[in-house]
Amino acid sequence: MTPEMSDVTRARHGRPVHHWRRDLVELAALFTAVAVADGVANLIGHGPGGPALLVISALALAATAGFHTWWARRHGHAPPADDTGARPAAGSRPAGPAEQPGTATDEVAGAAALWRMRTTVKDEPGSLAALCAALAGQRVDILSLQTHPLADGTVDEFLLRAPGAVAGAGITRAVSLAGGVDTWIERADAHDLVDVPTRVLGLAARTALDAAELPLALRQLLGRCTIRSLPGTPAGGGRGPQPVPVEGVLEDTVMRLRAPEGGVLVVERPYLPFTPTEFARARALVELDNRLGPRIPRGQDVLTLPEGNDITVRRVDTGDLAAAKAMHERCSPRTLGMRYHGPVGDADRYLNHLLSPRFGRTLAAQTASGRIVGLGHLLWDGDETEVALLVEDDWQQRGIGAELLGRLVAMAAEAGCASVYAVTQASNTGMVTVMRGLGLPLDYQIEEGTLVITARLDAAPAGSRDDARTAHTPLR
Repeated sequence: MTPEMSDVTRARHGRPVHHWRRDLVELAALFTAVAVADGVANLIGHGPGGPALLVISALALAATAGFHTWWARRHGHAPPADDTGARPAAGSRPAGPAEQPGTATDEVAGAAALWRMRTTVKDEPGSLAALCAALAGQRVDILSLQTHPLADGTVDEFLLRAPGAVAGAGITRAVSLAGGVDTWIERADAHDLVDVPTRVLGLAARTALDAAELPLALRQLLGRCTIRSLPGTPAGGGRGPQPVPVEGVLEDTVMRLRAPEGGVLVVERPYLPFTPTEFARARALVELDNRLGPRIPRGQDVLTLPEGNDITVRRVDTGDLAAAKAMHERCSPRTLGMRYHGPVGDADRYLNHLLSPRFGRTLAAQTASGRIVGLGHLLWDGDETEVALLVEDDWQQRGIGAELLGRLVAMAAEAGCASVYAVTQASNTGMVTVMRGLGLPLDYQIEEGTLVITARLDAAPAGSRDDARTAHTPLR
C-alpha cells in the first residue's frame, strides 16, 4: 500500500491527515499575508477615510471566510465518482440509474474487461460471501452468478466485469485466497451478457431449423470443447463406437450422447469437468435434435456464370445422395483422386458421411436441369473446420469452386470459427487459386506431396466478415 493510499484510508475512517510540508507552507503564507496587510494599512490608514475603509474590508474578509467554511463542510473535497471511475465497494449502496453499465460512471471508457470464471468452494455458509468480498477488493463487478451443487462442494460460475488493469491472474489469486479451488477463467464477450435461459432457447431454435447447427450450439453452450460425431458404421469399414445408453454418459471431462443414426456424439473438455447442469442442457439439445431428425434449410440462390449459364447454389443432404453419386460417375479419375486422396473406387463410400448434416454443411451447384456439377463441404473436425471442393471436369475454371468456397468460408465465419483448412495435393493448382482468392492470410504445410492450406478467419476485417455473413444468410 502506498503512502497516498494509506492517507486516503485513514481519512475515510475519520482520522485527520497532517503533513509537515503543508504546515510549513501555511505558516509561510500567513507571514506573507501579515506583511502585505501591514503595508496596505500604512498606505490607506494615513489617507482621508482610511480607518473606515479598513473596517469595511475586515468585515468583508470575515464574511468571505465564514461562507468558505460553511461551503467546505457541506461539500467534501473528494472528486465525484464519475471522475474517479471507482465502483461501489462491497457493503456500499447499490448503483443508481446513473451508475449502471454503459454510463459515465463505468471504468475509463474502453478499459473494462469481461471475464468468465468458475471456481469450486466448500458447501458451507459464508463461502460465497468470501468470494464476493475478494472480488470487490479487486474492484470487480459480478454481472451474473450460477451455482452448481456437487457431492463434495459447490461450483460457482461468474460473469465478471473488471478494470482493464486487473489481469486474470490477479482475479484468480484473490479467489484462491478466499477459498476457491480448481479456478478457471477466460475472457468473455458481449454474447455472454445474455442470460443462460435465453441463450439456451436461442440455441434450441437454431438447432431445430438446421441439424448442422448442433455441434455449434453445443460449443457455444459449453465454451471451448472438442466435439466429435462418430457414425455407428464408419465409412472406411471396421467396428463402430461403443453404444451408449439413452440417458447418455458423463465421465468428468467427457460426455457421450446417443446420436439418432446409431452413432455417438462425444464432447470433451480436458481442462474443466462438466457439471450435471451442463450435462442436462447438452442432453436436452441432443434429444431435440434426435426427435426432429435430419433437416436443412431449403433456401437457394440462382447465379449467372461469366459465359451466361445460370446455376443454382443450395444446401444438400443425404436425400441428394443419388445425384451426388451420378456426378462422381461423370468425374475423371484424376479429379476424384485430387479430391479424396485415395483409391477412386472408395469415393462413393464417403458421400453418405459427407452429405450428413450431423458432420457439417454441404453446398451444391446444379444446372437448370437439376444436375449437380459441384459440391462444397464444410466439415466440423473436432475443434477445427475443414473445407473441401469437387467440381465436375466440364464445369471447372468457370468460377463455381470460388463461389462455393466463398460461401463455405462465410458460413464458418458466422459459426465463429477462427480458421478453416483444406487438404489437397501439391499439384492441385485450382484449389490453391481459389484459396488465395479469399483474400485471407494463408498458411501452407507440405508433406510427401500433400498440401494443407489454412485460412485464418480471425484476421479478416470485421466489415468483410459481416458482409459475407449477410450475403449468404439464406443458405445458412
